[in-house]
Amino acid sequence: MTPIALITGASAGLGVDFARQLAAKGRRLVLVARRKDRLDALAAELGNARAVEMDLGEEGAADRLMADLAEHDEQVDLLVNNAGFGLAGRFTELDGKRQRQMIDLNCGALTELAHAVLPGMIQRKSGAILNVASTAAFQPGPGMAVYFATKAFVLAFSEALHEEVQGHGVRVSALCPGPTATEFGAVAGFGRPLPDMIFADSPSVVAAGLKGIEAGRAIVIPGLMNKSTAQAHRFFPRSWVRKAAGMLKP
Repeated sequence: MTPIALITGASAGLGVDFARQLAAKGRRLVLVARRKDRLDALAAELGNARAVEMDLGEEGAADRLMADLAEHDEQVDLLVNNAGFGLAGRFTELDGKRQRQMIDLNCGALTELAHAVLPGMIQRKSGAILNVASTAAFQPGPGMAVYFATKAFVLAFSEALHEEVQGHGVRVSALCPGPTATEFGAVAGFGRPLPDMIFADSPSVVAAGLKGIEAGRAIVIPGLMNKSTAQAHRFFPRSWVRKAAGMLKP
């Protein structure tokens, strides 16, 4: 079977840079996202990638993706669980179905894909899973309540898997970037722009994530400021942290 790096959410933002940086390392890629035109263009640019058009938030999508990989005699050596989105606004004012879709994609699909590939990695004593979380994982987020909660799940889940696979030759890491210059804000519906100075660039975030997973780190937080804010709950009462997060909501 052909070893591949499977990248979800590969049509934009961090997913594109994961694809480019892994391709530059000589990895064979499978790119998954909903936007086929973007996937096809990226696959053509890279030359060593295959595009799979799929909405991973749909029921049964993970099983269909695994079947597709099997049909192409491909074996996941690296899983980059990057697919996800956020929604900005008060919980009661946001569409309930759309929030459930966010949970299904950010948490459900990520979990199903990890469950699908991890047994084979453990058997081969080789492989890695990089789950994209966020600095949002470290505190509650009034104004983006469900999104922050999904990322808290991703962080806790990744840390647990990291410990479970110790000694099996498999690495699991959670990448927790802060604000990054991608399409995230436009999709989430930010009501006001955030200062440009707080945004990291996507290639640097991806490089940090790949370096972290190669080093076997459980949690990767790019940037000194992000590292500091992620630990705010250790130094201040949670009531202060959640109020501060609410003041910064978009």
